[in-house]
Amino acid sequence: MAICETTDFLFPMLADVYYPIVEQGAYGDVKRNWVLDKSISCAFVASGLKNKKDIQPDAKLNIDNALNGRVRTDIRFSSEDERNALTNILITNIRDNNSNVIYLETSGSRSGQPTIFELATFEPVVGPFGSVEYYKIIVKRSENQGTDI
Repeated sequence: MAICETTDFLFPMLADVYYPIVEQGAYGDVKRNWVLDKSISCAFVASGLKNKKDIQPDAKLNIDNALNGRVRTDIRFSSEDERNALTNILITNIRDNNSNVIYLETSGSRSGQPTIFELATFEPVVGPFGSVEYYKIIVKRSENQGTDI
């Protein structure tokens, strides 16, 4: 891990960012080997009603596992300054300033381990003087918690 940022009152949490090493099999299948790249300072809260999707007529139960957050640095770039698509970024091990994991899996193959989140939205927030102050992100709980990271 190359970078570990410090926390402050605007970014009181830390999270680990993973990027894949992408390999292609003999039959064209894509395999991603996820590698821890850095720990970033961040802040996350559960999505409120403002960000809910329109009401669906379906009778099935949908659990919204999205979190709104902000990060200090552009996580589309790895510590080696390589560009990554939003679909090639995983965030996990979100913890408070006492290193307590906040989002934890309670069942399944990853029971007791930090929840894995995928990036859903990434948006720079520009301040009054024309420079990026932070990045607003929305992460969603990954459907595939069995990912080897």
